[in-house]
Amino acid sequence: MPSQNGGYSYKSSGTNSQGNHYCSRDYGNDSNSYHYSNSDGSYYYSNPDGSTYYNNGGGSSTYTSPSGNSYSSGSGSGSGSGGSASQGSQK
Repeated sequence: MPSQNGGYSYKSSGTNSQGNHYCSRDYGNDSNSYHYSNSDGSYYYSNPDGSTYYNNGGGSSTYTSPSGNSYSSGSGSGSGSGGSASQGSQK
């Protein structure tokens, strides 16, 4: 992933009453990003390029590219046999 250590300004951040933290950044040129992390260990990122990343805090995560393709990884609850491939059309 390209590193963007600068070129942005913080828009807002804080923690809500449920203990969930969020942070929003402005990269200029209508390019914004934000992330939040929840008290249950899950977290979500929305990136300036339009991609998103979600981790459920239990070892399973989903990345969605700017073009809309989703990629899942992780252990989750481990149901089913190991022979099934994930379908790219799950939306």
